Amino acid sequence: MQAAALVLGAAVVGTLAWGDRTLALPLAMAFPALWGIAPTRIVAAAIAVAYFLAASRGLPQGVANFYGSGLLWGGVLWIGASLAFVGAYAALWSPRPGWRRAGRFGAASILMAVPPLGIVGWAHPLTAAGVLFPGWGWTGLAAAAGGMLALTTRMWPAAAAALCAAWLWSAASWTTPSVPDAWTGVDMTMGAALGRRTDLEQHRELLAKVRRRAESGGKIVVMPESTLGLWTPTVERFWNDALRGAGIVVIAGAAVVDRQGYDNVLVEIGDDEPRIVYRERMPVPVSMWQPWLAWFGKGGSARAHLFANPVVTVQGRRLAPLICYEQLLLWPVLQSMLHAPDVIVATGNGWWTAGTSIVGIQRASVQAWSRLFDRPLVTAFNL
Repeated sequence: MQAAALVLGAAVVGTLAWGDRTLALPLAMAFPALWGIAPTRIVAAAIAVAYFLAASRGLPQGVANFYGSGLLWGGVLWIGASLAFVGAYAALWSPRPGWRRAGRFGAASILMAVPPLGIVGWAHPLTAAGVLFPGWGWTGLAAAAGGMLALTTRMWPAAAAALCAAWLWSAASWTTPSVPDAWTGVDMTMGAALGRRTDLEQHRELLAKVRRRAESGGKIVVMPESTLGLWTPTVERFWNDALRGAGIVVIAGAAVVDRQGYDNVLVEIGDDEPRIVYRERMPVPVSMWQPWLAWFGKGGSARAHLFANPVVTVQGRRLAPLICYEQLLLWPVLQSMLHAPDVIVATGNGWWTAGTSIVGIQRASVQAWSRLFDRPLVTAFNL
């Protein structure tokens, strides 16, 4: 009965913490407490399974939407993605309580924060640091990490009380992240058509959206991932001619293709020559990033620039770009924060997440990081 209660509690925590409410993220801190109470390694593994599967519950439906298939393939990927998370926390569980067990939990958390296991390191409890300690920066991250480890020891009641007090204090004064002056993000509801249609009419529609935002005071307009589709000389010339001399700068998603594969990028277009400013560090595994194709001499995979370009400069500001999947992981945002950016720019093309909580989790995550490091945030998503 105790084991069943712990596993059920982990599933509830995973469901409630990971949704579209940023202020609910601290509930994820209950996962280390449940893991620390587990009486056996098998129960600890079951707790990790329940927590991870509940937190990533949108994956089967998202995969079905993306591939136009049934839920079976999505379920296989859902279970497969959980293996690294569950394996790390099950293997490092210790029968010895106290700080030895806490150290083991910390080691598992580090493994799930950085590649290779960090590539599927979703639902990391440390994402809650921005809600618990807004504006504290690295000190807040360290405080959240210390509280997380303390929750796995016999000190967990005192640690839980302290974290709950911080949570309540933060919730009472919570404000959403600010947006820099003259910057604006464009959310769209163009579905799968965005970036896949190649006709001139769609580019004209997108340009009209940019001009309307500029009329409202947005001189630097951020558009979603994949907005421009394939970045070709024709597309580049169209946008360059349209924006030259207009006093508008557009940052938009596109794809740069060659014989070996493609890069998922952000492009800056304005008065000067358009340029690629960012290449995605971690595309979505399986659907985009398929490194195994190279083993068979095939191309077509998105490239992962794992630790490249953590910060880029646009219009004199240092940006921390996060495209779609990167918003669910720890190392991309923390690597960017090491370089002290001025603004966080988060884009996504989430049409395939219809009926799931995935985009809500992405928004909540980037808002938490923005508040932790007290950085303005600009977002642009397509649904």
